[in-house]
Amino acid sequence: MRIAVVGGGIAGLTAAYRLRQALGDDAELTVFDAADRPGGKLRTESLAGVDVDVGAEAFLVRRPEAVALAEELGFGERVVHPTSMRPLVRAGGRTATLPTGTLMGIPASAEQVAGVLSEDGVAAVAAEPSLPPPEPLDHDVSLGALLRERFGDELVDRLVDPLLAGVYAGGADSLGLLAVLPALAERIDAGTASLTEAVAGLLPPASTSSEAPVFGTLPGGLGVLVDALVDATRAEVVTGAVVRELRRTEPGWTLSVTSAAGTRTEDCDAVLLAVPAPAARKLLASAGAERAASDLADIELASMAVVALALPSGTALPEASGILIGVGETWDDGTPFTAKAFTLSSRKWAHLESDHDGPVLLRGSVGRFGEQGTLRATDDELIRRVRADLAELTGITAQPVAATVCRWGGGLPQYGVGHLERVARVERDVAALGRIALAGATWHGVGIPACVGTASAAAHELADQLLSASALVGD
Repeated sequence: MRIAVVGGGIAGLTAAYRLRQALGDDAELTVFDAADRPGGKLRTESLAGVDVDVGAEAFLVRRPEAVALAEELGFGERVVHPTSMRPLVRAGGRTATLPTGTLMGIPASAEQVAGVLSEDGVAAVAAEPSLPPPEPLDHDVSLGALLRERFGDELVDRLVDPLLAGVYAGGADSLGLLAVLPALAERIDAGTASLTEAVAGLLPPASTSSEAPVFGTLPGGLGVLVDALVDATRAEVVTGAVVRELRRTEPGWTLSVTSAAGTRTEDCDAVLLAVPAPAARKLLASAGAERAASDLADIELASMAVVALALPSGTALPEASGILIGVGETWDDGTPFTAKAFTLSSRKWAHLESDHDGPVLLRGSVGRFGEQGTLRATDDELIRRVRADLAELTGITAQPVAATVCRWGGGLPQYGVGHLERVARVERDVAALGRIALAGATWHGVGIPACVGTASAAAHELADQLLSASALVGD
């Protein structure tokens, strides 16, 4: 059997690994990736002699997929969790500790947000339980529209949007409730009296919420996971290769692949697409799945950049894991912030804490959905602006001993209103083609565990189809 995996990010590599497990050593697996190396948004670089992540830096441990994969690959005992440092948030012209006990910034009580919202904003949150109960959903709605109607603008602008920006690089107004906060939607449909009540029922007990870790990562960067997956797949990984066309050639597929060596065709028995929506749309259109391609055209993407800085040893960072920056926040003199967030890596991760010789590490994130102008700046200009924002927020003006910029063009899909229905239609149309499956951040979650989950499901689906066909031939 010959299987082509298009896309060598965490989803594509996990899918290849699962296919190898299911089909054994006789299967010929080829992973095509347009980048110069596999890993997708998992990218580790050396900065001042330290391996740091300049893409995704952590994974949720409350979802099992990524933790289980790390354990399978021999990294289970190496998974580490953040320190007890809390993040800060710049909101309303001041910097405060990010409230605990919220669901993506939505509080269970007004008291929780008193340090971030104005008196009027707190009053709006306090009044939410007295509003008529939210109506059951007969269709998807804008998360931002719902929250603004129930809580007012401040909660969205100062808390919800800064948190969502770290996940989607987008804000609540452009995201759909059903895909982004499905548990909240379920509570609404179940007849909750208020969103405050719904959130209170969804949050873990106070006695456990502070003890159970939320995130995990691997010392040495998540690139070690990529390397281990590449080895475990025992696949041919072809980088710098763009798959431009996909044609059905019963019973399998033919791919048109362009690389530095030119364009060639590749025949395979099955294909798995683990690429962003625009690439998947073009390939499905060439395969004759016009309706699926049309649906994919409606999935928008956000671009962003990570500015990683290594500051001189001994540079004092705030006692916080990071700083989120609200939409529309400015310096004291009115200058808009370029960064949307800072991760104070040497505070957040114990294994990155600076010793007496090592650098002090941090990351600045730049780029929100719909705001492309900032990312047109050169790398040097982005570094200058991010450093200026850091000085404004913390007073730190130290010259970095090293700095790097990693740009993620179209890196984050936006789960707009109707996303789940759109995805379901695409999946039905693709399933009808046979011997093709989909995986990655476009479909059922943008985090590493969700990508691992979609990859495993897609790989098992393809393997079942191939093994069933093989059994029929054998009969």
